[in-house]
Amino acid sequence: QVQLVESGGALVQPGGSLRLSCVASGIILSFNTWGWYRQPPGKERELVAHITSAGNKVQADSVKGRFTISRDNGKNTVYLQMNSLKPEDTAVYYCAYGQRGGVFWGKGTLVTVSS
Repeated sequence: QVQLVESGGALVQPGGSLRLSCVASGIILSFNTWGWYRQPPGKERELVAHITSAGNKVQADSVKGRFTISRDNGKNTVYLQMNSLKPEDTAVYYCAYGQRGGVFWGKGTLVTVSS
């Protein structure tokens, strides 16, 4: 089992920045994939970005050039640096972690972009 705890969500003005963090604990394997997903109010959950253990990244078109996913294997942590935030980025952001044996989810952290 793997437990995930996200942090960093907040209220921020349009154009601002935030960095989300997600720490994993439990049985962590070498080959894995981290991901950030989000669920805007009244909408379905969608992929924001993910990163493999080899460092390969995928990002949604809506966040390219503004958001960056990174990982620190020594700390079992993944980050999402979010710049140039827009009101449409408002959502609950979830961390996901996949390895042999399953996919695990955090409880989410709320990001609100509003003036």
